[in-house]
Amino acid sequence: MADAELDAIRKARLEQLKAQGGASGAGSAGSAGGGQGQNQEAQQQAESEARSHILNQILHPEAADRLGRIRLVREDRATDVENRLIMLARSGQLRQKVTEEQLKELLEAVAETSREKEKIVVTRRKGWEDEDDDDFFD
Repeated sequence: MADAELDAIRKARLEQLKAQGGASGAGSAGSAGGGQGQNQEAQQQAESEARSHILNQILHPEAADRLGRIRLVREDRATDVENRLIMLARSGQLRQKVTEEQLKELLEAVAETSREKEKIVVTRRKGWEDEDDDDFFD
């Protein structure tokens, strides 16, 4: 059901962009450039509305609230979780609304994968204070 609604939103937005593209193409080059910026902004707004609509359908209110609080602190992590939830919903793997506990589990999984990416490597420079030099003084 969410796929059909998303497709309908996309089709309506595409028609709107085509209509605006024809109107802005008749103007000067400067107005056409401004029209592209507006089209891009409108497309981003439509996409964010579609995302929020899907998320409202698949999240319990408590889970949506938690995700909103996470967004305040770690926007990239919240976006990763949203992308995973939307992917699961589109593939039909979600049978019911996601609870706060399930969201916590998903957050832990995202944190695990991000920890693997964020390894810190320490490289020490060798200089005159090298520990191997101490062997000469014994």
